[in-house]
Amino acid sequence: MTAPTDSAVGEQGSSPSVRRPAKGAPGAGAAPRAAGKASTKAGAGGPAAGGARAAGTTGTASGAKKAASKRPASKKPAQGSAPTRSAKPAKSAKPAKPESHLAMVRRARRINRELAEVYPYAHPELDFTNPFELLVATVLSAQTTDLRVNQTTPALFAAYPTPEDMAAAVPEELEEIIRPTGFFRAKAKSLMGLSAALRDRFDGEVPGRIEDLVTLPGVGRKTANVVLGNVFGVPGITVDTHFGRLVRRWKWTEQEDPEKVEAEICAIFPKSEWTMLSHRVVFHGRRICHSRKPACGACPIAPLCPAYGEGETDPEKAAKLLKYEKGGQPGQRLSPPADYPGLPAAPLVRTTAAPEPGPAA
Repeated sequence: MTAPTDSAVGEQGSSPSVRRPAKGAPGAGAAPRAAGKASTKAGAGGPAAGGARAAGTTGTASGAKKAASKRPASKKPAQGSAPTRSAKPAKSAKPAKPESHLAMVRRARRINRELAEVYPYAHPELDFTNPFELLVATVLSAQTTDLRVNQTTPALFAAYPTPEDMAAAVPEELEEIIRPTGFFRAKAKSLMGLSAALRDRFDGEVPGRIEDLVTLPGVGRKTANVVLGNVFGVPGITVDTHFGRLVRRWKWTEQEDPEKVEAEICAIFPKSEWTMLSHRVVFHGRRICHSRKPACGACPIAPLCPAYGEGETDPEKAAKLLKYEKGGQPGQRLSPPADYPGLPAAPLVRTTAAPEPGPAA
């Protein structure tokens, strides 16, 4: 028995105007049963239900394909590679602030204290026994080493021990003695001139004032400060080649003129430190802080040096660059002070030409 068509539609709730039959009316229970059978058949795979599901599935798949085609394809990282992250722009490094004058002064004074511990035996590296000998040796040290001067002056002072003797020297004989120091003709002229000035103007004595010393032939502020600081106890800065290049390397000054360098360095340190500071800086320049290849890896003041890295930084390689007592070598003085830890220098061996052979017998 088939149910009426309107009853089947009304059971699915598609139209509210269809009136349900009252209980007990003919066909009241048949209609729901018929609808249930119809729905069961449809769920079991009837042609209408299967077609609807097929249509629904097809529509959903085609819609998914269209949606997928509209989305941008995402790039997958290669297998085994780390996921990529968007790179952030690198922050520009802030430029270092320039060192203030006060900070430079503090650093310079600390370097001086450190050098005092490294070179407690620092001293002038010229052999002398009196002011006249130191004055002459300092004049001879221009454009040569202190070692060569020390090897030359024993014979010089043996021949001319006083200003009066040197002033009366035969120029050619004096030149021959000081020849190993270089520029011997100009130096001989200066030595004879200053000796005559000491004899005639200062009663044969070396004056103890810088104003008088710089009036002597061949004597400038550097030589005068050497004599005053090491003989008369008058503090002074000695600006030689080593001192000038180190204070510029350490950024204590940018001046090139020796007198301007002297003025600026004097303003940094107490007057009582001037003479010994000169010795310590020169010692360091000759032993560790060389001009062309400083031994940075063996330098005790490396943390305070703005030029660290200009030379060899490997400690073992740097140790091979050390000189004099720091490198286990003899020093420059033939007669060093008692507290000097190194070896004395060897005297100069003068070679003489062999006599020509006489006629054969």
